[in-house]
Amino acid sequence: MAREQYIKRHDSMCVQLHCNTCKKIRGKLDNKQWYDHVPKSNKTSHEGKVTILWNQPVRAERTIPNNKPNITICDNKKGTCMLIDIAIPGNRNAIKKEATTVVP
Repeated sequence: MAREQYIKRHDSMCVQLHCNTCKKIRGKLDNKQWYDHVPKSNKTSHEGKVTILWNQPVRAERTIPNNKPNITICDNKKGTCMLIDIAIPGNRNAIKKEATTVVP
């Protein structure tokens, strides 16, 4: 599988998760289906309790090598943030792992 296909699959999963999260916080969506969803860099629930950030860098006291998670969910009421970074394994690696797994 070519690198572009892995990236496309990764981006599709991120868009689907972003869409489902926006539905969960009852944010207004332009499209009903996840595959038509175009994530905005900043999405806030209509009550202002939750903010969802898409591919935004995280500012911290120290240097973080990969400081741009796919999705950041900020709970403004509690003052907490959840960083979500998605990893999609390659098919070749999964097939190799299945081949080495011993089934009792």
